[in-house]
Amino acid sequence: MSETLIFESTSPRFALPLLHAGQAQKEVFVNEALARCDALLHSTVSGERPAPPETAETGECWLVAANATDAWSGHDAAIASFQGGNWIFVKPRRGLRVYDLSTGQERLFDGFWRKGSLPVEPLGGMTVDVQARAAIGELVSALQALGIVPSA
Repeated sequence: MSETLIFESTSPRFALPLLHAGQAQKEVFVNEALARCDALLHSTVSGERPAPPETAETGECWLVAANATDAWSGHDAAIASFQGGNWIFVKPRRGLRVYDLSTGQERLFDGFWRKGSLPVEPLGGMTVDVQARAAIGELVSALQALGIVPSA
């Protein structure tokens, strides 16, 4: 694997490389910026893991799990995108959302990648309120349809 490119001047949010007047090899900077944009625009990830998969398709993205190893070492919580035969890493910022294909739900970055969990349906109790339980069930179904909590 080739080394990650380091750019002297980058954009403040996602470290997109910036061009300089009279700069040589502008295509390297522009292509790197486009690759990062491609990974972030309407981002979907295949899941979360601590090491790269054995094989990856061009454009495939993953969330890098804690204690990452191999080519992903030192990139915990980043989005790893396989492009041009190499892994490109994008450090997330608070509020970034991605769609996780492995769970069918949105993930939100707020210092770590958050995901919803399936609420427990109320059972038992002194008074059984069928209408309240039906309303709670409809809310859970709506949250599942929106990808906020996983399906059962």
